[in-house]
Amino acid sequence: MASQQPYRIKTISEFHRLRGLPAPQHPLISVINYADIQHVAHLKSWVMDFYSISMKRNAAAKMRYGQQEYDFDEGILFFIAPGQVFSVEVNVNTKTTHTGWILLIHPDFLWNTNLAKTIRKHEYFDYSVHEALFLSPKEETVINGIVQNIQQEHHSNIDKFSQDIIIAQLELLLTYAERFYQRQFITRKISSHSILDRLEAMLANYFNDEQLISKGLPTVQYIAETLNVSPNYLSGLLKTLTGQSTQQHIHDKLIEKAKEKLSTTDLSVSEIAYELGFEHPQSFSKLFKTKTSFSPLEFRQSFN
Repeated sequence: MASQQPYRIKTISEFHRLRGLPAPQHPLISVINYADIQHVAHLKSWVMDFYSISMKRNAAAKMRYGQQEYDFDEGILFFIAPGQVFSVEVNVNTKTTHTGWILLIHPDFLWNTNLAKTIRKHEYFDYSVHEALFLSPKEETVINGIVQNIQQEHHSNIDKFSQDIIIAQLELLLTYAERFYQRQFITRKISSHSILDRLEAMLANYFNDEQLISKGLPTVQYIAETLNVSPNYLSGLLKTLTGQSTQQHIHDKLIEKAKEKLSTTDLSVSEIAYELGFEHPQSFSKLFKTKTSFSPLEFRQSFN
């Protein structure tokens, strides 16, 4: 039997109807308390045509986002962009009422603002649920205060200043989220460094196992899938811990291997380039010089 296609929710008003809520005060932006939301049993997964920012506490549910699953047993903040598949499995046997809020923003609300251009630059909109943001009580108070300001503004009489004020609050919320994610990468050292250690081991095995000839250089997507994290989360984590992107890590490992072959074998530069997964030796030589300031031959000659 074919799997059920995700249900597409096109508008915020439709979301309200589906979840047993009154019509939104504004058709393009809404703040909803989770305690007021009704579970819809027949909807296993859905896709929304608008942005969602959620704070959840005490949720008796498992959420699946992409291929990742997360149990909500702490207060977390997570971000979903339009077009991403999302599902929830509710534990109907528990009496726990989860609390928190969900902020919905339709892209049309951002029309003709700077935020329309910059919102997707916040990589956490592409993080998986298990990469959500864990907040300290102080951080949670900051975020809740901003969302309360947004709720108060769009519930009051809409005037020519309303959109600018709400947009400014949204930008502030997203900037704080960037700051708190940076903090999370640093303070959650065990899990963060575990990913870094696994990355180093994975790259070492890949480069030592002669997979480069048959498979070429590993892609960022391949590495992220192997480590069971999303590409953007991995990139953000590495930039915070090491100052480098995933692609830079791949290239560093490649140059390390190239230096080893140049200094310990008699293989030609073309042969080394082939063994390192390059179709064209010129591409290898260009990358090597960019990284080391030497051509492969100049590097080899420095050992003679």
